[in-house]
Amino acid sequence: MAEDLQAMALAATASSKAQQDPDYPSYHLAPPVGRLNDPNGLLVDGETYHAFFQFTPSHPARKLVYWGHATSTDLLTWQHHEPAIAPDSPYDANGAYSGTALVLDDTETDGAPEHARYQLFYTGNLKDPETDERTASQCLVTSPDLQHFHKFAANPLIPSHAPGYTAHYRDPQVFRDPNRPGEYRMLVGAQRVNETGGAVFYRSRDLVYWDFEGELSFPDAGGAMDHLGYMWECPNLVQLTDEVTGQEWDVLIFCPQGITPQGEGYENIFPCVYTVGVLDGLTLRECDGSFYEVDRGFEFYAPQVFARRPSEPGPTLLMGWAGNASEDDQPSVDSGGWVHTMTVPRVLSLRDGRLVQRPAVSTGWEAVGSGSAPAGAELHADWQAVPKLSGSRHWQLALRTAAGERPSWGMRIGANNCHVDVVVDGDVLTVDRSTSRYSQHGARRVVTLPAGAGTQVEVLHDASVTELYFGDGALAFTLRTFSQHGATGVRLRSETSQRLATLQVVRRD
Repeated sequence: MAEDLQAMALAATASSKAQQDPDYPSYHLAPPVGRLNDPNGLLVDGETYHAFFQFTPSHPARKLVYWGHATSTDLLTWQHHEPAIAPDSPYDANGAYSGTALVLDDTETDGAPEHARYQLFYTGNLKDPETDERTASQCLVTSPDLQHFHKFAANPLIPSHAPGYTAHYRDPQVFRDPNRPGEYRMLVGAQRVNETGGAVFYRSRDLVYWDFEGELSFPDAGGAMDHLGYMWECPNLVQLTDEVTGQEWDVLIFCPQGITPQGEGYENIFPCVYTVGVLDGLTLRECDGSFYEVDRGFEFYAPQVFARRPSEPGPTLLMGWAGNASEDDQPSVDSGGWVHTMTVPRVLSLRDGRLVQRPAVSTGWEAVGSGSAPAGAELHADWQAVPKLSGSRHWQLALRTAAGERPSWGMRIGANNCHVDVVVDGDVLTVDRSTSRYSQHGARRVVTLPAGAGTQVEVLHDASVTELYFGDGALAFTLRTFSQHGATGVRLRSETSQRLATLQVVRRD
């Protein structure tokens, strides 16, 4: 008798004590039990946001990867549902791996598989039990209502990798071709047989039969993208408008595994980067070979953009995994039986050709009351508590220093003996979590900020995960902040009597 994997996942969730763990976040999406990693199938449906994600409910005992499912109407409160995809088919028996969603308009559903409005594409992972040889296939799940999910009877849509590539071939993004109405394209992360990374395209008219088009190329990059890492994971193409020039650009966000760490940059196990150009068939033109990290923090990987139906446009939202490979040794595994979170959704834009990310949950700001370093107050060498946040584990804070002054300030999250320090000195950011309960994969990082970005920061802290946004979204920094188990709060200081222009907070407890 076949094992009921759905029942196993539901039983693990029902017995979970994760949400009683003091480290469990309030407004960041975290697993109901077990392990969470890549966001999958992110989509907007009317007033509801759906986040599917890589979910291992029996972690660490069993490494069976499902698609978990959660919804929100405010991007702050997430409700978990039954897993949408279980690895219970011959083509995904070793995991239902990452992918994306397509939300169809009424005019598109007639020709869609099973006439379903929601199409979820993913990679089925299968390993030979004797040889450990991998087979990666691209598969489809349909849903009429985002409550019932059906694996397509003709799966897999693409049963194997194309010639010239290895079985490291995954993470499909499916999108409409803006230049050929009625046609769809699929972008897949790949590894060439010479063990270098790339991405390939497929094309379809009906979302079922897919023709291989070829590899994405960069004719203006001078070869800079030809040997970038040994595998590209989680490619996403998104079109953004530059806030300064008004020009539209195609932005490729991807995760090239195997980049050599530099003195500053690409220090994580695997990085996530973006590059900007103009998509023309199989080429990304006007891309000069420059690429940049999406997030400079210790934990960030595999981000994805929310899909929308054409009749319901809205801001471009991105959510990422606040984690990375081989980082499952976090305190929450022992204390609550769960590990990893997502970032909050971010609104994407471009500014002079560089990616801008602003948290989509920056609502409900209120000025700090009397005695909490109001506008015009000075920070001194002694740590000054923000009273409104004393005893709070879940909060947001926005700080701006006085105009014309060189930024020089520090922020301490946690107690004196167990904390994370964030220090800005001019255009240099230093984040030090060496005294916290988690620093195995990076204790201290120094980052050069964009010019002037240190005068403005927005901080989202949520029990054990923190996101920093500098210079109105010019640089993002995500990290896990396991300070003391109790309430954390925040304190500020400066060696140079730094004056504050504004300090605003919202408490999320």
